[in-house]
Amino acid sequence: MAEPVVDIPVKRSHDFLSLTTKPILKRRRPGQLVAVVVVLFAIVYGVYVLFTNPGFGWPTVGKYLFDKRILGGLMVTLELTIIAMVIGFVVGLLVAVMRMSDNWLLRAVSGAYIWFFRGTPLLVQLLFWGFAAVLFPKIGLGIPWGPTFVEWNTNDLIPLFAAAILGLGLNEGAYMAEIVRAGLLSVSAGQSEASRAMGFSHMSTLRFVVIPQAMKVIIPPVGNEVISMLKTTSLVIVIGVGDLLYNTQQIYAQNLKQIPLLIVASLWYILLTTILTLGQSRLEKKYSKGNALLLGKAQR
Repeated sequence: MAEPVVDIPVKRSHDFLSLTTKPILKRRRPGQLVAVVVVLFAIVYGVYVLFTNPGFGWPTVGKYLFDKRILGGLMVTLELTIIAMVIGFVVGLLVAVMRMSDNWLLRAVSGAYIWFFRGTPLLVQLLFWGFAAVLFPKIGLGIPWGPTFVEWNTNDLIPLFAAAILGLGLNEGAYMAEIVRAGLLSVSAGQSEASRAMGFSHMSTLRFVVIPQAMKVIIPPVGNEVISMLKTTSLVIVIGVGDLLYNTQQIYAQNLKQIPLLIVASLWYILLTTILTLGQSRLEKKYSKGNALLLGKAQR
């Protein structure tokens, strides 16, 4: 006996098209419109005040923007940033390796270093280095509690510029140690085990295997630290180092044009920060491509 045929209703194509061609109604969001209006009004009003308020003193800004004293202070700021970051990176690398050592004494010393320099304000550390001669008027080489063979005046051995570098560099080393340690821990333990199985020593493993791979993780936060250091150098004003902000202060102390001179310093800081930010972005893109290539090869 033949089975009965059941007609199944089929939706016509023109009915489906009629449903899909209906206009899509966008959800009205009056709050966004109000926010846009408020932001545009704030921008327009800010630009108006910026160029109409005589207190900003734009002619004075243009006059001192390339003043030799400003440029001299700018060079000191760059020197402090570069030297302090080099010291901080070297110290941070050593402290990070000590922190990961099997020796409990090295771990304790590195932990105490990080604890102290991260636990006290940088401003206080700079003041301590600036007034080091109060604690130790003379620095020399000799036998403890015995005769001194060579001796120097502390203020001659540690001038204000050196005190600023020591304060900035040693403080940065504590933060850099944690960044480097995080990078070293990001490398799998199998890499170290394989290199040791091939006859590499512990230091050779760090130098040729672990550190090159860890740099992919270390470099992006180091870029942030460089940008932060550039602005942090302004704290050396408390010990009288002639950086950008200090020279700016000396100028407006004479002509009483505080706001225009502070704008000059801010413009230079913004320019240098922008350059460093662009450089950081290029480095991050470069190393992210390297990570993508390594991941692709590993998946093959």
